[in-house]
Amino acid sequence: MSLLYSLADPAAWEKFYAYKTSLACPKIFAKELRSFIDDRAYLQVLRHMASGEPFPLPRKAVISKLSTQKKRIVYIYPGSENIVLKFLTYLLLRRFDGIFADNLYSFRPGRSAKDAFRSLLRVPGISQMSSYKADVHNYFNSIPVNRLLPMLAEVTADDPELFTFLRGLLEEPRVLYEGEEIAEEKGIMAGTPLASFYANLYLKDLDEWFRNMKVPYARYSDDMILFGRTREETEAYARLVRRHLSEKGLAINPDKEEFRPPEEGFVFLGFSQKEGVVDIAPASVKKMKQKMRRKARALRRWSLRNGAEGEAAAKAFIRVFNRKLFEGAKDSDFTWSQWFFSVINTDSSLREIDHYAQDCIRYLVSGKHTKGRFNVRYEDIQKLGCKNLVHEYYAYHKKTEEKSLSPVSDA
Repeated sequence: MSLLYSLADPAAWEKFYAYKTSLACPKIFAKELRSFIDDRAYLQVLRHMASGEPFPLPRKAVISKLSTQKKRIVYIYPGSENIVLKFLTYLLLRRFDGIFADNLYSFRPGRSAKDAFRSLLRVPGISQMSSYKADVHNYFNSIPVNRLLPMLAEVTADDPELFTFLRGLLEEPRVLYEGEEIAEEKGIMAGTPLASFYANLYLKDLDEWFRNMKVPYARYSDDMILFGRTREETEAYARLVRRHLSEKGLAINPDKEEFRPPEEGFVFLGFSQKEGVVDIAPASVKKMKQKMRRKARALRRWSLRNGAEGEAAAKAFIRVFNRKLFEGAKDSDFTWSQWFFSVINTDSSLREIDHYAQDCIRYLVSGKHTKGRFNVRYEDIQKLGCKNLVHEYYAYHKKTEEKSLSPVSDA
């Protein structure tokens, strides 16, 4: 039976809902999905699909990356169709998970970016190896559909209805842009749900090669890292990667390609490792500080415009970052702090972020960038409700240790 028939299964939709809401799912989407399932709104989409009606065209959007001049192109299907495609992607990633090598970590059930990093830490002698890290330039929108389709046909050989539907979406040349229909090469369409499955599939053979050669390697969608015993060996693997990508119609992003000798450690997916010390990657620390700076400046302008006390602006800043850093889904791995706390073994970057946050709060309370801002004491900042990352880090590990030592109930 075709996987497409599962799109009409209420029980399967309930499993999908349980999965989505077990993550750090935005409340607004959880509410929308609950209503969509309860109303069985998916049936109307499925009726249109069954009748042979053309699937609605995706809308093209150009998005500015925050704090940079860079633009990225994404594609968005209409609301109901997009939810159905999310569900189909959920089903695809589970039905076909077994075809992928263990060194692939993106969009897979029970796997995450930090699992990829942890897998590297378990490699014997990783601290004495050279590394090569690469990012595929514009990966999703650059994948040639004509090269992907034979791979997709092979994987879905026992489900021709599924392949026909997926091929129809991929081969549709038209998109909506600024209210007009245009035709363009758009690859697997970044931003659309199914793109995650295609991104895993397209470089499947590269993952398998490194697995078969027992080379330390990990990939998360368009990000990959590998290790060699020497710089020469690492460079040879890098040439293989470049050649393979070229043959696939892809290219490395030169701004994100780097070799590192063992003494410099390695950085991957938001984490860093150097001589056994695991920390938050410098780029991730920088991004968090940039968010804090932008928010502090915006709140300062707000307080001046509205004649508000500096403490009111500081409290607003604290609410935003307490929520961002600590208050994700209950008992979830997906809060910012717990995401990093469970992997890092140093508080170095946490101290840096703490100090920066405190400086932003002092600025908001005092209105000064000068030494006068230090009249706002740390005790004053605590009274405003600011949580300390370093304190929370050690509390997290103490709680984790106590939990691991507690006797397991027979109940």
